[in-house]
Amino acid sequence: MATSPIVDANYRFIAAYQEVNTRVTQRQQALAIYVSIVISLFAALVALRPSATTSDAPVEWLILGFPVASICFAFLNYKAERAITNLRTFLSTLEQLGGANEILPSYNTDPKWSENANKARRFHDYAVAVLVAGGNFVGLGAAHSIYTRISDAPVFIYSAAFLALVSFVMILLTPKWSYTPD
Repeated sequence: MATSPIVDANYRFIAAYQEVNTRVTQRQQALAIYVSIVISLFAALVALRPSATTSDAPVEWLILGFPVASICFAFLNYKAERAITNLRTFLSTLEQLGGANEILPSYNTDPKWSENANKARRFHDYAVAVLVAGGNFVGLGAAHSIYTRISDAPVFIYSAAFLALVSFVMILLTPKWSYTPD
């Protein structure tokens, strides 16, 4: 009689940890992509600046790129944080099988380890918040400085500032969704 194979908890644990590492890597890649987009937007603002031989480009639409990139980055950051939290909850459950967490160190179950890991990970959130705030502030400020006519279209500036603020708040709320052991 054939029996169905059951995947051992150790293999599940290893697979889940590989997935956590993948999510952390994706989070770092999203940060690199965000920085690249913001630098590209800065370059476009400078390249399109008015001169004696060129006319003004419609940069009103371009300035919306800064907060849109920030909001997309905040969404990706949220997605990664939720995925990591879900995976670490699963890992904690595996660490507790058969009371193993009572005799072995348990990174995801013991608050001593989890809280320190979360505190260290907050520096990623701080870096992201500074980049989002700085990128939007410098980008919108440069657009306003280079293209004085933007003042004639305040809806773009106000919309961009509002969206930038929304993305900044989302980034600051990220720790709320972080994993904490029961």
